[in-house]
Amino acid sequence: MKTISKIAGLLMITLFSFGTLSAQGGYKIGDEATDFKLKNVDNKMVSMADFKDAKGFIVIFTCNHCPYSKAYEDRKIALSKKYAPLGYPVIAINPNDPAAEPMDSFELMQVRAKEKNFPYPYLFDDGQKIYPQYGATRTPHVFVLKKENNKHIVKYIGAIDDNYKNANDVSNKYVEAAVDALLVGKEVEVKTTVAVGCSIKVKK
Repeated sequence: MKTISKIAGLLMITLFSFGTLSAQGGYKIGDEATDFKLKNVDNKMVSMADFKDAKGFIVIFTCNHCPYSKAYEDRKIALSKKYAPLGYPVIAINPNDPAAEPMDSFELMQVRAKEKNFPYPYLFDDGQKIYPQYGATRTPHVFVLKKENNKHIVKYIGAIDDNYKNANDVSNKYVEAAVDALLVGKEVEVKTTVAVGCSIKVKK
């Protein structure tokens, strides 16, 4: 009975997520994600095209101030260390306007990246042009992309896992499961989940 309830719950999350994403626009599963060129905390411009040997990407919209994003920082670092060598690097993007949330300024992004020694690029969505293309609504919000015929195809959208409060109590590691499946040529089972986090901050 527990297994049936768990499967039913996952189906409900998936269906709800599809409805939410369709209503809000942005990418859906199977869409091609266009590349971007954004400033990294080291002041260099970074795009997906820079990663010549990548098989895909774990694109995470995140920020400095959000407690959900902070709770996932060590897990984002772990994802990078595990999957970048396997061809799926993490690219973190801050979508917030610092005029609306000063803690998410580029300068403070640099400070945070140094404090945590992020092993992945931490990019600033200057002008907030990229996150609407993706349809990101929360921080964190994850998009797993697979490179197919030089195109970046969306394979998973949603949360990193099912417990932001405590990494030790996680039951479903959604991003890991998605990337693990892609690495062995399998279909991603849970393609969408509801991203849980802070709303993206826009200047009014």
